[in-house]
Amino acid sequence: MPELTSPRPARPAPGTADGEWIALHVFYAASPRPMLVDCVRPLVDRLTEEGLLAGHFFINYWLEGPHVRLRLRPASAAAAPEVRRRAEEALGAFLRTRPALYEVDSGFLKDFYNALFDIEFPGEDRGRYMGEDGRMNLRPNNSFSYEAYAPEYAKYGGPAGVELAEWHFRHSSELVMDAFRTMNLHLRTVLLGTSAQLMMVMASCFLPEKDRLAAYLDGYYEFWHRAFPGTGFIGSQEYERNYAEMAPSLGRRFAEIHAAVSGGEPGRLPVFLRGWAAHCLELRARVADLATRGELAFPAWEGPAREDTGQERADQGNAVPLETLTHVPAVLPRLLSPYMHMTNNRLHVTIRDEAYLSFVLGQVLREQPMSGTGAAGADGPGGTGGSGGIEAHA
Repeated sequence: MPELTSPRPARPAPGTADGEWIALHVFYAASPRPMLVDCVRPLVDRLTEEGLLAGHFFINYWLEGPHVRLRLRPASAAAAPEVRRRAEEALGAFLRTRPALYEVDSGFLKDFYNALFDIEFPGEDRGRYMGEDGRMNLRPNNSFSYEAYAPEYAKYGGPAGVELAEWHFRHSSELVMDAFRTMNLHLRTVLLGTSAQLMMVMASCFLPEKDRLAAYLDGYYEFWHRAFPGTGFIGSQEYERNYAEMAPSLGRRFAEIHAAVSGGEPGRLPVFLRGWAAHCLELRARVADLATRGELAFPAWEGPAREDTGQERADQGNAVPLETLTHVPAVLPRLLSPYMHMTNNRLHVTIRDEAYLSFVLGQVLREQPMSGTGAAGADGPGGTGGSGGIEAHA
């Protein structure tokens, strides 16, 4: 059995100021599903019910080994010590009873993560994560540590945009944890079907116009294709082959979802998607309101979709200059991309699969009639069916 490592406070534990976020990185080289369902969700539910927690969310990440980044926001400075104690107790108990048995250092994933490391950290900020052999360091498996929480102001539009993202991330995190508990997301077909339909709903809520939505999805796929040049990581020809198999059934599903959302009738969607659509429409309205009031600012460039982009430079006094954007049609797709990506991240959908789904959805939207004839189903997310083999039944 792998050795359990006690929490290592790489920096002083945060959470000492009112409302300050606590960031815990839990290194776990296995599916995060049981940790999220059996440990994290009960933890945040209890803390919230007792008035100790004002916010929470999680993401999956790979730097220094696969891990879950759990963020907890105490309701007050006085609540912070108890939040930390409860989190340490819950995570420690889980890692002792359900340790990850796979060691990244001994398998093919080490080479995969090093390839990501070379792509995403080509410059001066790679030294702190790199060993003497020039490869990425690996943290001890089945361990957790406190880390600094570095909000991505450049990606989400400044302080007001980050606050909105944190509100959205809580909803997205709870949606995914509930889906892990109630749906067969360990099956690849179900996982991709669920991801595809959540992408359909969110994208349709933000960009209901068919032509604009199709162009956005094409651009989203191209972004990922450019982000991994020369690796073969993001496909093209095989995407086109698979598209032909699944297009008819996926087109019908997209038509039904798009018609319900763009027609202002999200109540026609099944319960699982209905709640997501209501949240995404509210999120869109909040984005538009912040933009109209001039509270969102972004850099002139659009960086890679990885966490902490630009934040270390900002911490060192070399902050990236931000430009206020008030044009809502320009802001919506800019924020849609990281919002959609982070939901897929929480589902543990790979970037390769996310790029594939955006390619297929863009093709479907351009080539299939988008006048749905009925609701997407009455009692579940339903399936995209077809020999392409993605569905979303529980």
